[in-house]
Amino acid sequence: MVRAQRACRAFAPDDVDDDIVLEVLRAATFAPSAENRQPWEFVVVRDPDARQVIGDVTARAWAGGGRAYSESRLAPELLADVDAGATGGIAAAPVLVVVCGDHQRGNANAMASSIFPAVQNLMLAAGALGLGSALTTMPTAMRAELAALLGLPEHVVPMAVIPLGRPAKPLGPPRRDPVEQHVHHDRYGKTRQ
Repeated sequence: MVRAQRACRAFAPDDVDDDIVLEVLRAATFAPSAENRQPWEFVVVRDPDARQVIGDVTARAWAGGGRAYSESRLAPELLADVDAGATGGIAAAPVLVVVCGDHQRGNANAMASSIFPAVQNLMLAAGALGLGSALTTMPTAMRAELAALLGLPEHVVPMAVIPLGRPAKPLGPPRRDPVEQHVHHDRYGKTRQ
């Protein structure tokens, strides 16, 4: 399943059963975390109005600098896909999982090293169950607004938003460079002879 992981930014309107969402979240909690503190908190957002607010926050973050940053970095077809996701596709997912870090259960400086392995497990489990997902951190650029919407206490910080749902279209295989292009032996830049 690892080799099939793809970002999904266009979702069918079909609902996702609570038991499937719980299974995906359970998989997330089997990730490693610093000192085994398990600082993750998951806010499952199904309410259409709340999903729309998160979509609006995402679109504002994209328009406020995200798109300009990505324009020269992404191929045109990928930019178009990200653009469609940021301006409505992600908010159209039937479920948004806001992954948060609890600073009372984990060091703020090490929080990402605990949260993002859980996010990866979540996304791999979603794919194994036939769901599409994507990792976006754009809404966290407006962290205070997101925290207020979700009623987060001050020590719980949103770190990622993962849309979940059935893909609107087949995703196809991921595009990856050959691993050999990124492997160095003993020193950076040294290839195996």
